[in-house]
Amino acid sequence: MAKKTLLGPSVRPGTVVEFMHGDQPQLAWVLEESSGRLRLLTINKRETKLPAARLLPWQGPVLDAEATRQDVQNILNEHQERRGEIQAGLDVMELWDLAQGEVEAAPLDWFAGLLWEDPDADQLAGLGRAMLQAKTHFKFRPPNFEIWPAEKVELKMRRQAEEKEREAVTSTGQTLIQALWTAHGQGRKAQIPDMPAELADSLARILRHKIGDRLDETERKIWTSISKGLPDLPHLALLLAQTWSILPPHHNYHLDEADYAWGNEWSESFANEIKEVEKEFSNQVQEPECEDLVSIDGASTRDIDDAFSIRREDGGYVVSIGLARPDSHWTFGSPLDRAVLHRATSLYLPEGTSHMMPEQFGTGLYSLGAGEPRPALVTDFRLDADGNLLSATPRTAWVRVAANTTYEKAEAAIRDKSDASLVLAHDLAEKLVARRIDNGACIIRKPEPLVTVTGEGAQAQVDISLKEPCPASELVISEFMILANMGLAAWAGENNVPLLHRTQDIALPPEAAGIFTEPTEIMHAVKLLLPPVLETAPRRHAALGVPVYAPITSPLRRYTDFINMAQVGTFLATGSPRLDKEELDQLAIHLSMRIQAAGAVQRFRPRYWKLVYLAARRREFQPAVLVDEAGPMATLAMPHLQINVRAPKKLLGDKLYPGQRFLINFTRVDPLTNEIRLGEALEE
Repeated sequence: MAKKTLLGPSVRPGTVVEFMHGDQPQLAWVLEESSGRLRLLTINKRETKLPAARLLPWQGPVLDAEATRQDVQNILNEHQERRGEIQAGLDVMELWDLAQGEVEAAPLDWFAGLLWEDPDADQLAGLGRAMLQAKTHFKFRPPNFEIWPAEKVELKMRRQAEEKEREAVTSTGQTLIQALWTAHGQGRKAQIPDMPAELADSLARILRHKIGDRLDETERKIWTSISKGLPDLPHLALLLAQTWSILPPHHNYHLDEADYAWGNEWSESFANEIKEVEKEFSNQVQEPECEDLVSIDGASTRDIDDAFSIRREDGGYVVSIGLARPDSHWTFGSPLDRAVLHRATSLYLPEGTSHMMPEQFGTGLYSLGAGEPRPALVTDFRLDADGNLLSATPRTAWVRVAANTTYEKAEAAIRDKSDASLVLAHDLAEKLVARRIDNGACIIRKPEPLVTVTGEGAQAQVDISLKEPCPASELVISEFMILANMGLAAWAGENNVPLLHRTQDIALPPEAAGIFTEPTEIMHAVKLLLPPVLETAPRRHAALGVPVYAPITSPLRRYTDFINMAQVGTFLATGSPRLDKEELDQLAIHLSMRIQAAGAVQRFRPRYWKLVYLAARRREFQPAVLVDEAGPMATLAMPHLQINVRAPKKLLGDKLYPGQRFLINFTRVDPLTNEIRLGEALEE
């Protein structure tokens, strides 16, 4: 007859015991005991030797030591089944709730006493097994079980869930990724394995984060595992995502890399802030005091930052430039402000425009649309007859722009002398550019290809044409904007208002000064220049030929200008700038990084579409000009596309010289990898 026994210094033969094997309790029968060493028969009919110290702290029952092997097997099977049933029927989490706060650790029989009045050996063993499995709630330190506190349990359960999810994602992901890569290599549609929706979402998220280089530590481990054996291609994740059809052909991965949200949907989560600004705007609308300003922009421009008027005075000029003031009702440091700072700039791409500001502001409330009252910074720039700046006097005011005209219409008015104000503006602009050249300005003028994309995804079609130049009206706007940025930077220096400056304090040779239009001249000039730096120190900008330059004329489009606008506006209102120099220095560090990231999209995405255009016409000959022959590779410029191509000199002929003209085609053009391989080059 079986009886319950307590743990003692030795274990008699015939005792049912358990020990850990492979992270699981193993049921066994004691055949022999000698000086703390046991010979056991396991439930798997194997004999093994074990120190008694290895036994789990629940033993029994103690039965007939002379039982036959078959009887022993039957006994072990019966207890295994009963203990399994008991374990399955226990709610260990409820037990943890009961024990939580009572003690920090206790032996098994203490916990059993919470459940039964007189637990038998099978109940003890079943409970012990269940508690061993509940690693998130209990820690087994023989002979006691420690009780994890609630905060540690929560952490462990979260990690356990994450680990379980990671294992599931990894297992499914390995199958999926191999199927996608095989389908991509064979140029066919992929057969997607069945998987739960949450796993598919997780794998899709990992691919997107890999494309944008934003994998967290867990995702990085999963990606390393599921992509094992695949080639280490720079755009592997993008190719897989497109094969899976979760991203379309021609997906703009540059946006992912810059962490830049396209379109205006990003602003929807800031709807309450936007409504507050709109309400404050409507409550503060004033009757405009300035109504003679005119803007000149592209025909499709909706975010109008600037407008101007000009008049003669005392033999010189007075140019009044009005700039949009989206900072007028802005809350700096708010979630919306942080989002706009992260965007840093508007993007103007062949497939469309994505504005830095919410469109309700950038193309609506604060855009200087004709006939609408708008808050503005109006600065009167007084210049002498030769175009020398005498003074800059800024003020905040409400304005109503008289007209929004286009470059084409302004060009015609200047050419036909049908608008005296525009003719006067052009006269001053010519003097301004001449003075800048005298001061060493290096001005590059080149054809502007217009890249047009129609359709989406695989149906996208690319067309490229050259923009019709409007040299007179474009000169007016470019010179007036440089005047404003330079003049307000000088005014800020005189009034101790710190601003973010664009500086390029480098020495340029005399031959770098001038206007360069030929491809060879442009290449030579570009080699002399260094990228400008964003800093608070008011240094010169060599390529512009100005002593100081603080961008402020595009506050709807660039966060640097937005910040500078707020600095000037706050000083005019209160006598103190919003941020001091040290605060601006800190902001400049982060802002420079965001400008660089968003700027990469603006540089590389139009080039991508140009290569798509060329790839469809790679066998067609394109005009090109040799602009550099130094070294083993020559550089050819294609002015009509604004693309440069490197090619082995031997492909071009024996006698090479800058300015030499060719007709070229290509053996390979890959927009994704930015690869262009020259095929033929025929000298014109």
